[in-house]
Amino acid sequence: MIRCFLLPLLWLLPGIGLAAKPGPLPATITLKQAISMASAVHPELESVRADMDAARARRMEADAAYGTRLTLEGRLQVIEPSHRSIDESHNDSSAKLYLSRRLYDFGYTDSRRQAADLLLQGREWEYLDVRQRLRLEIIQRYFDVLLADLEFGRDNEIMALAFVRLERGRDQHELGRISDIELLELESRYQESRRQRFEGESKQRSTRSWLAIALGRPDDLPQELVMPKPPDLQNPLPSVESLVAKALEESPSLRSQRSQIGAAQRALSAARAVGRPILRGEVVARTQNRTTSSTHPLSVGLVLEVPLGTGGKRDAEIAASMARLRKRRAELAQMEMEIHQLVLDQWLELDTLRSRLQELESVSEYRELYLDRSRALYGLEVKAGLGDAMVQTSTVQLQQAKAQFRWMLASVRLQALTGRLLAEENMMLSSGRVAK
Repeated sequence: MIRCFLLPLLWLLPGIGLAAKPGPLPATITLKQAISMASAVHPELESVRADMDAARARRMEADAAYGTRLTLEGRLQVIEPSHRSIDESHNDSSAKLYLSRRLYDFGYTDSRRQAADLLLQGREWEYLDVRQRLRLEIIQRYFDVLLADLEFGRDNEIMALAFVRLERGRDQHELGRISDIELLELESRYQESRRQRFEGESKQRSTRSWLAIALGRPDDLPQELVMPKPPDLQNPLPSVESLVAKALEESPSLRSQRSQIGAAQRALSAARAVGRPILRGEVVARTQNRTTSSTHPLSVGLVLEVPLGTGGKRDAEIAASMARLRKRRAELAQMEMEIHQLVLDQWLELDTLRSRLQELESVSEYRELYLDRSRALYGLEVKAGLGDAMVQTSTVQLQQAKAQFRWMLASVRLQALTGRLLAEENMMLSSGRVAK
C-alpha cells in the first residue's frame, strides 16, 4: 500500500527538481539542510529514470499488440485476363482499406504486459535505492568536512606549539644552553607540523569539493557546517536477527531484484507462448477497376492464424529467457548473503562503538579538567604546559567526533538496508538512534 503512494510521488519529484535551478548555498549548513539539497538531476538517478522509461515503452509495445491497426493500400496493376473472365479489361488497379485488431493470442501478450509491469516496479525500487545511496553519500561527505576542520584545528595548535618551542630554543641556543643538534631537531619538528597544517588545509578544500559534488553544486563550495548532536547511547540496540529479517524483507535493492525475477518469469511464459494461434478481427473496404465475381466492396471476418512451425525461434527464446531467470535468481541469492553480512557488520560496529564512545567521554572529561588546571598554572607561571594540554584536548575531541560519525553512519546504513532512510532521516540524524 505504501508503495502505491510513495513511488509515483518519487517519480514526480525529478520534474520539480528540473524546473527550478538550485540557488546558492547558505553560509552555514546543517546536516538536515544538506540532505534536503540532494539533487534530483544526479546522473545515477537520470540513468534509472531512463530505465523506467524503457520499461514503460515495453509495456506500450505489449499493449500495441491488441491495438487497432488501419492500413491503406493502393495498387497499380496491369494483367492479362483469363479467357473465362467476364471483364476482359487489363487495368486491375485497386485501393483497399484494412481495419484489423487482435482479439486473442492465448496468453502471449498478457505475459509480456505482466513482465513489463514487474520490470517497471523493479526500476522504481531501484530508483528509491539510488536516492538512499546518494543521501548516504551526502552524509559521509558532510562528516568528512567536519573531520577535516577538526584535524586542521588540531594541526594548527601543534604547529603553533612547535613554533613557540622553536623560538624558545633559538633564545636558549644564543645563550649556549642547547646545542646545534637540539636546535635543528626543534626546527625539523616545526617544519613537519607546518607541512601537516598545509596538508590539512588542502584536505579542507578537497572534502568541501566532494560535498559540493554530492549536493549537485560542484562550483559552490560550502563554508561553515554545523556539528550534529551526539548520538543517544541509552537506547538498546535491536537484535541482529530482527534487523536481518527486516532487511531481507524491506531492502529496496532486494525488492527491485525480486520484481525483476518476476519479470523474467513472465518473459519465460511469453517465450513459451510464441507460436500459439492468433485470433484477429478484420474489416476490408476496397475499390477495384475491374469487376469480377470475387470482388467485394466490403468484407468483415474473423481470422485465425495457426503457425505450424517457428523455425526454432520459440526454442531459442525459451532458452534465453531461462538463462536470464537463472541469472536473476543467482544475483538475488548473492545479494541476500551480502545484505545479511552488511547488517551484521553495522550491528557489530554499533556494539563496539558504544564502548568506545563511553571511553572517550571519560577521557574528554579528564582532558577538560587537565586543560583548566594547565590554564591556572600557566597564569600563575608555575607550569608552561598549556599548549600540550590544548593539543591533547583537541585530539580527544577529534577522536570523539570520528567515533560519533561512525555510529551515525552505521545507523543510517541500517536504515537504508531496511528501506527506511528517506522516511526517517530527519529524526534519525538528530538523535543518532537505530530504529527498531
